[in-house]
Amino acid sequence: MALDDYVWAAGVATDLVNTAPEVWHGEDHLPDLAALSAFADLHSIHTPAHISDLRAVHRLRTTVRDLIDHPDRTRLMTGASALTSPVTQITLTDSARWAVSLQPDTRVTDALSLICGVGILRVVQTLGVERFRGCGAPACQGAFIDTTRPGGRRYCMPGLCGNRVNVANHRARRAMDR
Repeated sequence: MALDDYVWAAGVATDLVNTAPEVWHGEDHLPDLAALSAFADLHSIHTPAHISDLRAVHRLRTTVRDLIDHPDRTRLMTGASALTSPVTQITLTDSARWAVSLQPDTRVTDALSLICGVGILRVVQTLGVERFRGCGAPACQGAFIDTTRPGGRRYCMPGLCGNRVNVANHRARRAMDR
């Protein structure tokens, strides 16, 4: 994993926290190992999903969400540094990029922990703590790390939450026109 791809890593952290039941009105989007495997595949995380991983991933999800919800620089740096503990070797690649190597038997939990930790650390360093936010949609409990260039992202899932807000606004305008 390249350490300088913080946009991808922060995106994985955002997607992970937004699988939680509170975001989906009680429905967990990581309810079983099949869903965890699908999540790992979607994000090109190629480690085996072990039985013990599901509960550990749920705990990791809660930890990452807590960091996003309380964006204090020291707290983020300390918490994210703790998440990066599965690192086994950091190397400089031929393309002058820093990369992290994990053990071949690394669990998906450890890979996700490392990815989320790196994403959080690099966003704090590169973009600042103001990039950690709750979703701007009134009925959503999601959270996200904004890695957009201008920093104006408002929704945890723009295609879903942003669209819902836009549809509601459109309907309200049409109702006022009548």
